[in-house]
Amino acid sequence: MARYVTLHLHNIAAGREADYAAWFEEEHRPRLAGLEGFLSADRFEIAPIQIMPDIDQPWRFLSFYEFDYQVPDRDIPKLGRLLEGPRCAGLIDDGDESERLYTYNMYSDWHVGPNWQQGKPLSGLFIIPANFVQGREEDYHRWYDEVHIPEVSRVPGFVGMKRGRLAGTQCNPRRYCPGGELVVCAHQTDNLLFSVKDFSARARGVSPSGVAMEPRSTAGSFARTVHFFTKISGEIWDGGIAYAGDFSAYPENWERQPRQEA
Repeated sequence: MARYVTLHLHNIAAGREADYAAWFEEEHRPRLAGLEGFLSADRFEIAPIQIMPDIDQPWRFLSFYEFDYQVPDRDIPKLGRLLEGPRCAGLIDDGDESERLYTYNMYSDWHVGPNWQQGKPLSGLFIIPANFVQGREEDYHRWYDEVHIPEVSRVPGFVGMKRGRLAGTQCNPRRYCPGGELVVCAHQTDNLLFSVKDFSARARGVSPSGVAMEPRSTAGSFARTVHFFTKISGEIWDGGIAYAGDFSAYPENWERQPRQEA
């Protein structure tokens, strides 16, 4: 099980995108392999399609790291030290102090749904730095595990989810984190517009599939942000929209039709 996830949310200096990609693959990745408990690392870029388009998207890039630490207080800071190199080389644009490194202790590995194409790469993911309402933690976890994860993982192109809690030890630079909880959803879709639109339609009870999500739990705080990213490193998804259901329920070019209200 990948016990810990570190999010490196950042921007790259203008015109240095290729330099950063080369550093990541040729220098950084081999050094990551020498870190205790290292499992995986992938790079993502902010997607042009967002489910909440009015939310600020301050980061263009996300590096997503997974570790299985035995001594987290000792090992978590080591990743931060590896990232000092590109920062000192001017590859990271932190002029507005927007760079963030957040490490979360995950409750479990992926909870996958019937859409999951095992052995195939992801096309992207969304992350939610989230919070629960004070005094409602048990209800919050129950709603996610028993209701929301199963229903989200059945949306076309949405294939699995996992969650965690902000770790007690963090990497430098240590800056304010708005989410004590983390929600991650994995995607396997080459049509994010379709997947996002059907997610929204199911939440409002108007999906052509006939599937309607349960109401959002009142245990979940509205103090959260949602960020969709597209995978840009390693093997890239090319398998259409992963879906175990029936596409015939959806009209042709449905995702480009006007939004339907409940």
